[in-house]
Amino acid sequence: MRLYIKYMVSIRCKMLLKAELEKLGLIYGVIELGEVEVKDSITAAQLKQLKANLLKSGLELMDDKKAILIERIKNVIIEMVHYEDELPKVKNSDYLSEKLQYDYTYLANLFSETTGTTIEHFIIIHKIERVKELMIYDELNLTEISYKLNYSSVAHLSNQFKKITGLTPSFFKSLKHKKRTPLENV
Repeated sequence: MRLYIKYMVSIRCKMLLKAELEKLGLIYGVIELGEVEVKDSITAAQLKQLKANLLKSGLELMDDKKAILIERIKNVIIEMVHYEDELPKVKNSDYLSEKLQYDYTYLANLFSETTGTTIEHFIIIHKIERVKELMIYDELNLTEISYKLNYSSVAHLSNQFKKITGLTPSFFKSLKHKKRTPLENV
């Protein structure tokens, strides 16, 4: 049985889900962002307990097919931007279509109807959060960051950064208390 979990955006969330499944004695396969395959049959009582335990930690079991697909779109984007070493060199639309096995137009329409924003804007916001993270770590310069995140140029990255944050990358870097938005709040 495949279970889908809302708000699951980090490695910590995976660890929390793993612990909850083990507490209930459930055997599971690989845990991905937003989903897990439970190998055993799961009783109604176990499902209810899992739902309650996850809710206490800010995670939510989902059963609505459209909500599940929206969450899968978000998780693919988060994984692509935050957890891959480099962004794929293909178009975002092609990448999402291939990963989710749906036509991109359908995904884009469903996403914007449900969330009130476009997939592209969601990707941009996450890319800017990743830029902030990489700037805070101070291991890469802006040219290397722009290459890593598939920007056509440093100027393009800088313009997008300023549009989203209201700050230039260099001003952001000079701030003493650099602020990143936690992934679950993006």
